[in-house]
Amino acid sequence: MNKYIAMNRFKVLPESEDAFRSRWLDREVLLKTVPGFISFQFLKGPEKDGYILYASHTVWASYDAFIGWTNSEQFRQAHAGAGQSKPQTAGPPVFEGFEVLQDIEL
Repeated sequence: MNKYIAMNRFKVLPESEDAFRSRWLDREVLLKTVPGFISFQFLKGPEKDGYILYASHTVWASYDAFIGWTNSEQFRQAHAGAGQSKPQTAGPPVFEGFEVLQDIEL
């Protein structure tokens, strides 16, 4: 079975950047308790067209492990209250999922 990468891209409003970053960086990380979780990266990209690009990047042992996360109690806890505060992004996150076909490491 191949690894699976799950990514969400966010177009963060500049005036909400600090709050957005804090929401991610100050949260309890529940991913480490889910079977098949390998790694997580929180990424900041360029500013353009009135927003700052951010992404969450999660590596899973398999697609099935990722689906297990989305169906878990940890997932429900991690996403509780999402969208209930003042909008921090220009639109909803954009999800992209990838099956890993080649993985080269040191």
